[in-house]
Amino acid sequence: MINPEILHNELVFQTARSGGAGGQNVNKVETKVELRFDVDKSQVLTDEQKQVIAEKLSGKLTNDKVLVLYHQTERSQLANKDKVIAKFDQLIRQAFTVPKRRKATRPTLASKLERLQSKQRNATIKSLRRKTFED
Repeated sequence: MINPEILHNELVFQTARSGGAGGQNVNKVETKVELRFDVDKSQVLTDEQKQVIAEKLSGKLTNDKVLVLYHQTERSQLANKDKVIAKFDQLIRQAFTVPKRRKATRPTLASKLERLQSKQRNATIKSLRRKTFED
């Protein structure tokens, strides 16, 4: 597992004006923060790690393999920057966590009985729907 904080030196930030709450402040101050991380040009990551990020985060990468995240809900640029960095850290951790393997288990006796009772109930309901033909 990789510590995402070592990648913080390779992050590129851009700011822009954001919509939403803020009154007159929103028209004057650039509070929206956009984070860019170029996966291919990273000097910290190995080739295998770059490939893992490319596979796991493929939906969030551009064609040039640049991860772009932004945050604009807070009123201050610093708060938005902190939130977007936290989002980046979470994504990197998620990409490198290996999911636990499922342990194969057998169905319990109670679950088998419940399934059979439910099948029996459905069968009786359907049999009541049948038309009876009397001569």
